Amino acid sequence: MTTDIGSAAARQAEIHRVRPEDAARMRALRLEMLADAPLAFLETLADAAARPHREYAARVAYTSAGPNNAQFVADPGGRLVGHAGGTVAPNEPGVTVIYAVYVTPAWRGSGLLGELIDGVAAWSRACGRPELLLEVVVGNDRAYRAYQRLGFTDTGVRVPHPTIPKLNELQMRRPA
Repeated sequence: MTTDIGSAAARQAEIHRVRPEDAARMRALRLEMLADAPLAFLETLADAAARPHREYAARVAYTSAGPNNAQFVADPGGRLVGHAGGTVAPNEPGVTVIYAVYVTPAWRGSGLLGELIDGVAAWSRACGRPELLLEVVVGNDRAYRAYQRLGFTDTGVRVPHPTIPKLNELQMRRPA
């Protein structure tokens, strides 16, 4: 999968499941994600920055294989520019929960978001899970509209944000 960005010099990014050798680049992307969108993720920038490299490497190795958890990245050859993870829903065996979706600002609007979600969706189908679920902070209209364009629909379910009690998240679903 590749993405072309309309510019004087078109750029492309390969979408692939993380590999153990991506650990350092994943750490850099994770820190960028937390700095850019702190409400969207479940840890603080300070906590992530303090975590030793070996923990990032172990997480990447774990999500690089197997049917229960996967991370997909957008790789233009150098710094990673996007991420989407998927994990089996604990109480719904036919559902993959999408998590930690991020596209670096310079690549937003390029179609990369859809390609990352497509990567998770293909993996989900291959694992026998025909449905995708994600949660968006209520009020994050940009993300909400982007997911609608990708075929997700608002289920009407609202859940408390896992780390910020005064915020709620809304659930969206679509076929994988």
